[in-house]
Formats: sequence, C-alpha cells, structure tokens
Amino acid sequence: MRMCLTLQNEDGNEIILPITYNHLVQGAIYNSISKSLAKFLHEEGFSFGKRKFKLFTFSRLLGNFILNRKHRSFVYKGSVKLLISSPVEKFIRDLANTIIKKGFIILGKNKLRVTEMSFPPMPQFENKVRIRTLSPITVYSTLLTADGRKKTYYYSPYEEEFSQLINSNAKKKHFILTGRKLKSNLHINPIRAREVIVMYKETVIKAWAGTFVLEGPKSLIKAVYEAGLGSKNSQGFGMFEVI
Repeated sequence: MRMCLTLQNEDGNEIILPITYNHLVQGAIYNSISKSLAKFLHEEGFSFGKRKFKLFTFSRLLGNFILNRKHRSFVYKGSVKLLISSPVEKFIRDLANTIIKKGFIILGKNKLRVTEMSFPPMPQFENKVRIRTLSPITVYSTLLTADGRKKTYYYSPYEEEFSQLINSNAKKKHFILTGRKLKSNLHINPIRAREVIVMYKETVIKAWAGTFVLEGPKSLIKAVYEAGLGSKNSQGFGMFEVI
C-alpha cells in the first residue's frame, strides 16, 4: 500500500533541508505512528532468521528545488510530495490516521502542513516490468580485510552480485509476507543508472538511481514494490515506480 503526501511550509516560506535529510524523513515517519508500532519497528521488526526488516520505504522529496552548495542544503520552492510505501496495511493506516489528526509533520526546522493525502492504485504487474527509482537502490556485503577489519562493500548494478543480493533480499521479504518460498528468481538489469552517495547520519552509503528492468514472479515484484528493493529501505532506499 502506498501513500502520497503533498506538503507545504506552514508559514509559506521555502522548505530548506540539509543535503543529508533521509534521517529527518525517517524520524518524521516514526513520530507520526503510534508509540507501540514505532517501538515494535525500532526494536523488533519483522524477522527472517537473524535478519530484521522494517517493511517500509519512502521516496526522495519530489518538487522544484535549488542546491545551495555553500550551506549544503536543498531549497524547495512551493510544495513537495513524499511517497511512503509498505505491504503492512496497519502501518499505512496508523500513519494516515495520525497525520490526519495532526495535520502537519516536522522535517528539520520546517513545520509542513499536509495539503493533500492520496493512495495511488497498485499497478498491474507483469513478469517483466520497467521501473524508475524514487529513492536510490543499495545492496552491500560486509567483508573482512587482510588485517581482520570489517569493510562494507556496496555493489554496482553492473556487478553480478547486485542482482543476486536483490533476489535474496526480495525472497526473504516475500516469505515474511506470505509464508511461501519461491523457487523462481528476481533479476534486475540496469538501463540507465548513476551512482548516488548518501550520508545517513555519519554513514556513507553508495546507491544507484535511474531506470531498470525487473524480471521474475509477479508476487515477488509486488512485494518489493511495496516494501522496497534491496537494503536500508526504512532509511529511504529502494522505492520505485513502474513506468
């Protein structure tokens, strides 16, 4: 299920956010759901073995902006749109109810009024779809260096492991949601992709934005459409639209 919020600065001024704003959006989402649900997602999440999934994702802010390089900030003119997605209907309902009651969300120093809330219909999925990222996709492995230190390696969509990790991650999400194991695999191939470096708090994350082709079972494509592709979805990665 997907929600689209149209947001406008309450005082009518520009919306000014640091370039590294993912954590602000994540914080606003957690502050806009019930305390019990926020605690569950933050401390427990949905389990698959030792892995924990939050099962929600969100887009970049969509709107007209200029980049203020001196202050390392985005300056948005007028309203912006934010899409939030989750296969857990309770999460979207909880979020929608809280936002309707409050009428606003806080992003950094901005008090943003919700001028519109909509719920885009689910697209018709085929076994092969063309997609465009609404937030960049990231997958990674934690490796050991020669001297025994841990190192995070982020994969490029032009490396075979990228699609393999996307597939493995998608199947785990699908199993959590349906209780069914799939033999068929999900493949992702880049059409036009560019690397994006995102700072999440103090962590550098390498991700990829652009257009891709997804090929695999419809139920698996639906699962990642709602929950997000790849890793770090709840930090604002892996949201896409079908084009």
